[in-house]
Amino acid sequence: MNLTLTDEINKRRTFAIISHPDAGKTTLTEKLLLYGGAIHLAGSIKSRKTQRHAVSDWMEIEKQRGISVTSSVLQFDYGGCRINILDTPGHQDFSEDTYRTLMAVDSAVMILDAAKGVEAQTKKLFKVCRERRIPIFTFVNKLDRYGKVPLDLMDELENVLGIRAYPMNWPVGTDGKYLGIFDRQRNVVELFAEDTTHGQTARASEVFAADDAEVVRRIGQENFDALQEDLLLLDEAGESFDKAKIDAGELTPTFFGSAMTNFGVQNFLEEYLRLAPPPAPRLSSDGVIEPEDENFSAFVFKIQANMNPAHRDRLAFIRICSGKFLRNMTVWHAASDKLIKLAQPQQFLAQDRQIIDEAFPGDIVGLFDPGIFGIGDTLTDAAHKFKFEDFPTFPPEKFARVQARDTMKRKQFAKGIDQLTQEGAIQLFNQVGAGTESYVVGTVGTLQFEVLQYRLKSEYGVDVLLTMLPFEVARWLKFTDGAKVTPASLRGADRGMFVLDRAENPVLLVENEWALGWIRDNNPRLEMSATPFERAEA
Repeated sequence: MNLTLTDEINKRRTFAIISHPDAGKTTLTEKLLLYGGAIHLAGSIKSRKTQRHAVSDWMEIEKQRGISVTSSVLQFDYGGCRINILDTPGHQDFSEDTYRTLMAVDSAVMILDAAKGVEAQTKKLFKVCRERRIPIFTFVNKLDRYGKVPLDLMDELENVLGIRAYPMNWPVGTDGKYLGIFDRQRNVVELFAEDTTHGQTARASEVFAADDAEVVRRIGQENFDALQEDLLLLDEAGESFDKAKIDAGELTPTFFGSAMTNFGVQNFLEEYLRLAPPPAPRLSSDGVIEPEDENFSAFVFKIQANMNPAHRDRLAFIRICSGKFLRNMTVWHAASDKLIKLAQPQQFLAQDRQIIDEAFPGDIVGLFDPGIFGIGDTLTDAAHKFKFEDFPTFPPEKFARVQARDTMKRKQFAKGIDQLTQEGAIQLFNQVGAGTESYVVGTVGTLQFEVLQYRLKSEYGVDVLLTMLPFEVARWLKFTDGAKVTPASLRGADRGMFVLDRAENPVLLVENEWALGWIRDNNPRLEMSATPFERAEA
């Protein structure tokens, strides 16, 4: 085993930040960058027009709307570790991008709003992390405001999500007026200096031994007594610290703080790096692939067009799983069964990028994509070919007809639709007999249509007419005897819309499950699938 490779692997921490919308995910991401020295002035997502936008929100629509609609890739060094953060969209309409991102990480940081606790989108994303059995670290955010009692939040984690929580720190003070945190591992109290920069610079703090008389003087006897009472209850009735349970995703280390005011952020970052796992083994068609295996392997988990509007480029983001990545190396591309050269590899701080010469397991690398990569593609050393497990697919639930308002811009329209489809945010269909002037687009949520319109206009110069369709269910079709499925051969095809996907597989769009049931009952030879058959059968 290469000692240098092992050392590099042990330095890596690759994680995603998940939460319900507006819990503070992008703000926490920025503050981790601030403490990591990657940026020197943090811009808040709620900032006034005169202030900066969040570094991780690079797309123009994100800056205008104050929401994250893509997964940002951010890398920096801190405390001897190389940190790869994948900041994901919290909005439910973009959950598909988030699910794919969770395939590329070794742990997750779950943010809870102290006032709202566990919310709907958090539950969905937590479920995916739980299924992957990755460690989950919890950051209870917005302690600068009034919220739920910390002990009640601990109960909520267990009762709603079914995961036990171990508080790594505990708030000092009273609701909405917290003065610092008690670090249970180090048995010290960390008191924060007044925040005079509204969270834009790293916040100073003073650390005292738990029994230091200065603590009582600073926080007052009443706050000190309340802290001792809470800590006694945690020690007697709370969970015990268990690293094995954390690694198995059965116990979540929980931290309290405020990303907006930098309260508890550095404490969280340092403890996370100490406890979080380095890159983990991955399942493949050739068995388990260990990170220390010297044969290179990686997979594509994201494709993004036009990160740099000046160049109109497209990048494929890969997660390195084993071996050492070298600039200009030649690898086997499983989807095309061809050898390809990986030139101009890049790493990122949002849209800012730099060319790199090498990278290691756990790292996220952006590759120039001339149109050959797809979501979930495997890349391996030419001498050791295999495929990683398939990504989950999500059937579209919302549909619209899209066409260019100006027919003279048909070429730009087709190019834009094609590139955005390859990113995986939309699924593209052609209605049989409808010509090529328009497409049918399917998405997981309606907000994606708004983003589609905006990006076609801003990135490709195409105004589009978008007409919502009444369908909510899509099913891929085939006959059990192998006969071709056509509108003429399908009884009840007029009860929905008969379309073809990009691979020209037949798909039927219908309004509801009742219509689907009628078609199923009246076509005994028909098989239906919520995803394309080649994936469903893989």
